[in-house]
Amino acid sequence: MSTDSLPEEFGIALRGGFAVGALEGLGDSVFDEVPEPEALEVGEGLGLDPAVEFRRTLGMFATGVTVITTQVGGEAHGMTVNAFMSVSLRPPLVLISVDRRARMNALLREGARYGISVLAAGQTSLSDHFAGRRRDDALEPLFEIVRETPLVEGALAHLVARVVRSYWGGDHSLFLGRVEYIRYGEGQPLLFHGGRYERLVRDPRVLAALPRELLDPILARGVERAVGDGEAISRSGEPADTLSLVLEGTVLVERPGRTVRLGAGELIGEIEVLDGGPRIADVTAQGPVRLQQVSRADLLAALEAEPAAARALIEVLAGRFRETV
Repeated sequence: MSTDSLPEEFGIALRGGFAVGALEGLGDSVFDEVPEPEALEVGEGLGLDPAVEFRRTLGMFATGVTVITTQVGGEAHGMTVNAFMSVSLRPPLVLISVDRRARMNALLREGARYGISVLAAGQTSLSDHFAGRRRDDALEPLFEIVRETPLVEGALAHLVARVVRSYWGGDHSLFLGRVEYIRYGEGQPLLFHGGRYERLVRDPRVLAALPRELLDPILARGVERAVGDGEAISRSGEPADTLSLVLEGTVLVERPGRTVRLGAGELIGEIEVLDGGPRIADVTAQGPVRLQQVSRADLLAALEAEPAAARALIEVLAGRFRETV
């Protein structure tokens, strides 16, 4: 690839070959002349260790999970990486970030190929395996070889890229790759957020997914409630004894790692009122709010009185469960 076709920031001259653990091995950096930054400021309410809080802050950015692979001496090497991004469509470029302490850091060099396997929702054990958390009962990973590069079987998507540039990135190395092969299939991705695996649920609604002719008679059993600005509608841990429909205004729903705003026409507390468990979020009025609230007893009575509504609810719940398996 000609450097003339690349943006200016990619035209950094490299000195010599690749060296593990040495900045010089990755060439001069345009960042070397930047003054030392001030100490990282940690916002109010967080811990005292900036490194820990920085990591937790970055963890709020939900990502997919990939396994990066390469082949050296006839052996496949892989590691779990979620620091993967697309860079360019023309030419097709991607970027991965690899810890400089990792073995993979020494195996990748300019001209080498690496594979990217985007893991599917059911491949958490593979992610753990390549992150060094192998379970005794886990199956050995299987690979297919494309362009002399191992790719994890069963992944949601595959790419093969050739390293065209490598850069210093603090305690990580950045490897820019020109993509030579792509393939993808259907399925749900494996997600990572807040230090744990997550699954994609395309539509979290349950009761709200019922046809209006079945939902409206249930809501008609409720009573109106006016809530003032800043007033708590419900608190996490409280008994879930009511289902609420927002008639007017906006409410703030807060749970660990997630905050959403709901407006007119949206339901609050669907899951809790159905399973009878405690509230899982704090709900607060943002400005004046009018609600239509149905007690759990009235909700269950309505479902008993209308078999069609109960049957439709079962179908919705089964559909949500299907999305997570």
